[in-house]
Amino acid sequence: MPSQEHGPKPNLSDDGALVTVIGESLVDIIDDPRRGNTAPETHPGGSPLNVAVGCARLDLRTKLITHFAEDPYGQMIADHLDSNGVGAIVGGSLPTSTALASLDATGAAEYTFSISWDINGASIPALAAAEDSLHVHTGSIATALPPGNQSVRGLIEAARPHATISFDPNCRPAISPDAAAAREQAEDFVAASDIVKASDEDLRWLYPHRTLEESMAAWLDLGPSLVALTRGADGPVILARQGRVEMPGKSITVADTVGAGDSFMAALISGLAQMGALGSAARPRLQDLSQDELHALATYANGAAALTCSRQGANPPQSAELGPITVRAQGRAS
Repeated sequence: MPSQEHGPKPNLSDDGALVTVIGESLVDIIDDPRRGNTAPETHPGGSPLNVAVGCARLDLRTKLITHFAEDPYGQMIADHLDSNGVGAIVGGSLPTSTALASLDATGAAEYTFSISWDINGASIPALAAAEDSLHVHTGSIATALPPGNQSVRGLIEAARPHATISFDPNCRPAISPDAAAAREQAEDFVAASDIVKASDEDLRWLYPHRTLEESMAAWLDLGPSLVALTRGADGPVILARQGRVEMPGKSITVADTVGAGDSFMAALISGLAQMGALGSAARPRLQDLSQDELHALATYANGAAALTCSRQGANPPQSAELGPITVRAQGRAS
């Protein structure tokens, strides 16, 4: 499939995207037994797509380097990106990927995938987008599944002289069941990143013989300036070179948890952008975030995740719902 560009041009500056996200797009088919004998719902999804939409809704100019086909599910994805102001650079030739999300009584999702990841044919515009960005994010299936994962790694290396990098492994054992191989791949991307986010489930699967704190500290030692951990209702932890913050999850009525971690990631990127901590020239700023700034980041991203959990599907908040990030003096470190 030849490279295609989708998305309304007014939201993209002439000098490239502020944020470029690299990774899979797919359609979530959500089977929720709590709704009775109704047909499954379909929603555009995929962790990188959700992050891209989350960034765009938080007023960041955003492009997504991805794959989807010219089929009905692909059209659903294209329309979703268009309506959210995300420009897409599309490669690959296989059908649009799908993920069947089966929800339990608490709204937590288990996934069954029919997926491929390949951005062949989009290498030139993908490279241009990565090199023109202030920040590049990747993760999930795109960093684990060949043949596209090697293309992603190359784009990250090309972007690093100009951009800060973020990574979320968003591990999918159903797709990459070899934990040792997944661990090696994840650590390679962690070492190339400035900002890393993972869930407690990710770290327990990757490092079953370590505590979560030990795994976060080990990742920080690999080179990032900031490691964020999401723990569902227990709330986030952010570990950085200048400190550590922890807070409980917000008390909400959960519709489901689909896309909550992606909304957290998008808000983390947005918060850092508002602090002037993105881009290669801002690496010293990122490495020197204060305890109060870390607390503000955790609060901001925690709020985005809570809003997403309060409604069905991967539906990240708009900037008007979340408001700007606010840094307040917190006193002693947690």
